[in-house]
Amino acid sequence: MAQAKGDLPLLDRRLAIVTGKGGTGKTTVAAALARAAADRGRRVLVTEVGRDAQVPRLLDPSAPEVGYEEREIVPGIWVMRIDPFAALSEYLGLQIGMPGLVARVLQNRGFRQLMGASPGWRDLITLGKVWHLEQMVGNGRPKYDLIIVDAPATGHGMTFLDVPRVVAAAVRAGPLRQHTLAVEEMIADPERTVLIPVALAEELPTRETVALVRRVRDELSIHVDRVIVNAVHDLPFSTDLGDLDAHLARLPDSLRFESLPAPTVLARCVRYLRARWMLNQRYLAEIQQHTKLPTVTLPYLTFGVRDADDLERLARATVAEPLGETV
Repeated sequence: MAQAKGDLPLLDRRLAIVTGKGGTGKTTVAAALARAAADRGRRVLVTEVGRDAQVPRLLDPSAPEVGYEEREIVPGIWVMRIDPFAALSEYLGLQIGMPGLVARVLQNRGFRQLMGASPGWRDLITLGKVWHLEQMVGNGRPKYDLIIVDAPATGHGMTFLDVPRVVAAAVRAGPLRQHTLAVEEMIADPERTVLIPVALAEELPTRETVALVRRVRDELSIHVDRVIVNAVHDLPFSTDLGDLDAHLARLPDSLRFESLPAPTVLARCVRYLRARWMLNQRYLAEIQQHTKLPTVTLPYLTFGVRDADDLERLARATVAEPLGETV
């Protein structure tokens, strides 16, 4: 039976746009997704849109700085930071055919201040650069099998994704409209593009993720097939030890377990870890209930991503079978 549109495996798409509330670890998820794709033989490009590129150091703590040109950080994974002015210079140079003149104009302080006050163009030119990268070929095949966009946080993310539609509605003719329509088509194609919301199983990230998915469904034509919930605590002990904290609390503090803290301290630790697990389970269920989307959970790493092994652990979890089904 033919596969339904939008039902392709995650890593078989051309473009994955990762977004989430600030602090949820979306950049780490982007790096883990890139690692998972490269492990399966994909040629992956990660594009960052922030002031500084963070993905290279997650892939390799000794990685050099990256800029507007793609740089291979580890085998199979390239990273770049899309600077809007560099992308605009490249686009205008191609359109006008006078890259030297364009570069001089864009270096003018007054022009840059004017552009800095103009809303929307940064997002449009950034997405236009992503489209250009997606179109690139080499040796008869796409230059990159998968492009991962570490997109702005959800507060800005909706505007970022909606700009092509707004511009296409406002501009009725000309090259800008044609190029904008091409970007809009790329974003709206479920066989090419998927949006990946990243959440934490906590109150505010859960609310923002639910609101994001609702707005994407109501206002944008972009496919969402899962939510990645980061930093989920494991149950700290077996379910048949549900009252472990109470048992520990009843023990005298004079009792010692080799190098472990006193029983009352252990009881508080156990109580806290169980509470964190229960909190995560509550909001994980809320995300599933209100988004009607499968979820992928990533483990809580006490010390964050310290090395390649930590990132590999997250990579495996990122592409694991999602929990729940879309309804």
